[in-house]
Amino acid sequence: MSAEIAIGRKGRAAGRHGAFGDAAFKTLTLAFAVLVLVVLAGVIASLVLGAAPALEHFGFNFLITEAWNPVTEKFGALAPVYGTLVTSAIAMLIGIPVAFGIALFITELCPNWLKRPLSIMIELLAAIPSIIYGIWGLFVLAPFVQEHIEPALIDTLGAVPGIGLLFQGPPLGIGVLTAGFILAIMVLPFISAVMRDVFETVPAVLGESTYALGATTSEVVWRVVLPYARIGVFGGILLGLGRALGETMAVTFVIGNAHHIHASLLQPGTTISAALANEFTEAVGDLYLSSLIALGLILFVITFIVLALAKLLLIRLEKQAGS
Repeated sequence: MSAEIAIGRKGRAAGRHGAFGDAAFKTLTLAFAVLVLVVLAGVIASLVLGAAPALEHFGFNFLITEAWNPVTEKFGALAPVYGTLVTSAIAMLIGIPVAFGIALFITELCPNWLKRPLSIMIELLAAIPSIIYGIWGLFVLAPFVQEHIEPALIDTLGAVPGIGLLFQGPPLGIGVLTAGFILAIMVLPFISAVMRDVFETVPAVLGESTYALGATTSEVVWRVVLPYARIGVFGGILLGLGRALGETMAVTFVIGNAHHIHASLLQPGTTISAALANEFTEAVGDLYLSSLIALGLILFVITFIVLALAKLLLIRLEKQAGS
C-alpha cells in the first residue's frame, strides 16, 4: 500500500513539473515573438523620427523630385526609387526563367550522379559575399557587357521604335543593365534552391501516372509539377525579390551611382541601398542626413508593400488549392 502511495505522489509531482515546464516554455517562446515585434517597432520608429525633418521640409515633392544636390540642400527620392525598381525587375526577368530551368533540370532530367554536385555548386553561389560579386562585376562583367552585349543590343533592339529607347546611347558597361545582371546572378541560387525543393515534394506517383497516359516531359511539368508546387515556387520568387530590392555593395560597384533618370538602361543610375552606402558617412547637415534616412524608410515601405501583396496572393493560391 505504501508503495502505491509513493508512486502516486511521484506521479503528481511529475505532473506538476511537467505543467510548470510547459508554462515556462510557452512564456519563453511568447517573449521571443514579442521581442521580434518590439525590434520591428523600434526600427520603424527610428526611421520615421529620422526621416521626419526631410519629409516635413520637402513634403510629397520628395517622392517625385529627381534632384539630389547636397550643396544646395535639394533632395528627391525619385531617381533612387526608380533605380531600385528597375534593377530588381531586370533581375527577376532574367533570374526567374533561368532558376526555373535549373530546378527543372535537377529534379526531372539530371542524371543521378550529377544531381548532388550540381545542387551544391548552385547553392555555393549564395555563400559568395556581395562585395566579391561587386568586384567581379566591375572588373570582369562590366567590360564584357561593354564590348559584347551592349553593342549588340544597340544595333538590334536600339533600332526598334518604342523599345529602342531602352537601349540607346554609348556602351558604357557601367549602368542599370549591368546592375540588373549582377542581381540576377545573386538571386539565382535562392530561387532555384527553393524551386528544386518544392519540385521534389511532388509525389512521384503523379508524374508516373501522367507519363503512363502518354504525356511528354513538358506536359508533366506544366500540368502536374508546376500546379502542385506553385505556392512554393512563388515563395522562392519572393525570396529572390527581397534580396534584389535590398542588395547594396554589388550594385554600388557597377550601377554608376548617378542621381539621374534615363530612359536607356545602358546609362548610369543609382538605387536606394547604393545611395545610402555611398553617402551616409559623408552626410553633413541635419537635412542631408534626414533625407538619407527617408530613403531608408521608403525602401522599408516598398519591401513591406511587395511582401504584403505577395502574401495576399499566396493566401489566394492556397484557398484555390484547397477548393
